Amino acid sequence: MAEAFTAGVKPGGLTDDTQIRILLCYLIKTAGPLTRDTLQGALLQEQLVNYFEFADALAEVQKQGLVTCTDEQYSITDKGASVASTLAHDLPRTVRESAIRAVMQIQSWRHKAASNRAHVEEKNGKYVVWCNIGDLGSDVFQLQLTMPDKLTAEMTKNMFIAHGSDIYSKLMDMLTQPGTDDDRPPEALL
Repeated sequence: MAEAFTAGVKPGGLTDDTQIRILLCYLIKTAGPLTRDTLQGALLQEQLVNYFEFADALAEVQKQGLVTCTDEQYSITDKGASVASTLAHDLPRTVRESAIRAVMQIQSWRHKAASNRAHVEEKNGKYVVWCNIGDLGSDVFQLQLTMPDKLTAEMTKNMFIAHGSDIYSKLMDMLTQPGTDDDRPPEALL
């Protein structure tokens, strides 16, 4: 049975609390300010640390004055920046790179999800995916898609969040570019 402090940590991950504190300082200095959810999501997704060790280390770096937390955002202090600069290279390069990559992936997804919004609703056994693109506080594009099952609906939602801006751009190009005679209604219908 795995030890409590190594459960969920892949080989090469961190189990030493000092290394975890250094990694937190490094991440916040490099990509900060960061929320707890972003830090936790990145490190656990990559299986670099155990949840309990992460929680203890984050509380400890705050207690030691290495980071501050304002409006749920962790920022590095001068003392924490010094720790990160001095000791970050004591951490395995693969751990640092994996952690930064995961943080950037989460931040990128949240940025996309802020403008390319989508959610799934179940209606009469069908799943409706509501897709919206917002700009300047209002929706500029709305799309409703009905999917046969929840898995397809969730996949569609995630793909819209990832690619909604591209979809909108391509649709606008198709709708606003000069067309051919075949694209126009016959004169008799006008």
